Amino acid sequence: MSFKSVNDILGVIEKQAKWQEQPFQQVCQFWAEVVGSAIAAQTQPLSIQRDVLRVATSSAAWAQNLTFSRQTLLLKLNQKLSTPLVDLRFATAGWQRQPQKEQPQATILANQHPSYLGDVNERRGAKVVNQDVNQVFDNWAKTRQRRSQNLPLCPQCECPTPPGELQRWGVCGFCSVKQLPKNI
Repeated sequence: MSFKSVNDILGVIEKQAKWQEQPFQQVCQFWAEVVGSAIAAQTQPLSIQRDVLRVATSSAAWAQNLTFSRQTLLLKLNQKLSTPLVDLRFATAGWQRQPQKEQPQATILANQHPSYLGDVNERRGAKVVNQDVNQVFDNWAKTRQRRSQNLPLCPQCECPTPPGELQRWGVCGFCSVKQLPKNI
């Protein structure tokens, strides 16, 4: 029994993987490189059937223009493929816009919001048990009043307003919404 090194075994596996790689997968890997970024943005390889690559285009004009230059593209593609293609077919059928990769939205921390009042939740973890609705409302009203005692007043409605809202909009959040155009 002969022992082979791990590198030898990995080399054999890598060669087998390339040998078993499908031509369509190969086309998809280097499509943008072969056709260029402008064409790649307007096209999408769909399938290979009987050695003919079907490509969806964003418009009939793109399909027609690419049909005229298909021989040049076919030569470039066949230089990179292990199994050569016979022809290229362009059509708008099957075109779907590639979904745009969503940009991750910046996370805004609570203390960065214009309405942030500081650490005002001093009783956040405390559970209140056996209170009726009137007691809960009274506690809420007292807490609101205590929080708003030191806040500046909105110049428009004269309600206590977080300083961040006044800096950002010049008025409280409610008054700023009232000033928005109605057709939005």
